[in-house]
Amino acid sequence: MEYILETNNLEKKYKNFKAISDLNIHVKKGAIYGLIGKNGAGKTTLIRLICGLQNPTSGTYSIFGVKNTDKKILRERERIGAIVETPSIYVNMSAKDNLLEQFKLIGLPNTEAIDELLKLVGLENTGNKKAKNFSLGMKQRLGIAIALVNNPDLLILDEPINGLDPEGIIEIRELILKLNKKKKITILISSHYLDELSKIATDYGFVDNGGIIKEISSEELNKKMEHKIELKVTDIKKFSKYFEKNKIIYEVIDDNTINVYGKINLSKFINDLSKNDLVADEVHEKEETLENYYMNLIGGAKND
Repeated sequence: MEYILETNNLEKKYKNFKAISDLNIHVKKGAIYGLIGKNGAGKTTLIRLICGLQNPTSGTYSIFGVKNTDKKILRERERIGAIVETPSIYVNMSAKDNLLEQFKLIGLPNTEAIDELLKLVGLENTGNKKAKNFSLGMKQRLGIAIALVNNPDLLILDEPINGLDPEGIIEIRELILKLNKKKKITILISSHYLDELSKIATDYGFVDNGGIIKEISSEELNKKMEHKIELKVTDIKKFSKYFEKNKIIYEVIDDNTINVYGKINLSKFINDLSKNDLVADEVHEKEETLENYYMNLIGGAKND
């Protein structure tokens, strides 16, 4: 497996406060990695460390296989584009002039790509309109365009849809998918908008109290979030035997709990069980969501 970004027991302390602690993350090449956690969980601190804006207290991280302790890390960081907290834009300049300034700042003489970048983020028709008169969504897309000036292989977005209206959220979602699929850019997104992340992420890292408590692919997560029927029973073996005989997908959770997966007509299912002398003490129909999964995770972490 090729990882664009890895951390090894990364820690950042501010006096006696640990913003992140023993954090381990693995971002695959080509992924849209959703970094999920509440405010203060450590997401932005992690991003600031990766971007070189701060140094870790202990632990290491690697970008494109190069450790942060290696002098070559500066060259590898040039392959990153990022928006940390808020887009860095000149509000009294047009979108085109903002990009021109960024080209000058990083020493790129060829500015022919500006028009292409503006078209990519949907700002090609803004003309001389100043950025201060842009909608929040337009400012966010301009920030992404600025982050793309160096043609990065890794794009890091810190809460890119925070405060956006539904139309702005859709525009950012479509842009992220376009950058990932057409431009082949690996993307790390920090967000607490779980429903929106579930529409685009290929992988997830759940952050709580400064550490990654779970990493999981969207494929694995979708299996866990399938529609299920939870049965409380007294004879696990008897139910298991019936499910295996009838090729019903099930999972034994504990000594008296079985989950049955798939789209099942509940009334018919209970009736079929009854015909086979199988009576459950309790039956619960459940539909898991990303938010429920996350809440169960951090609840479990707190109770460990």
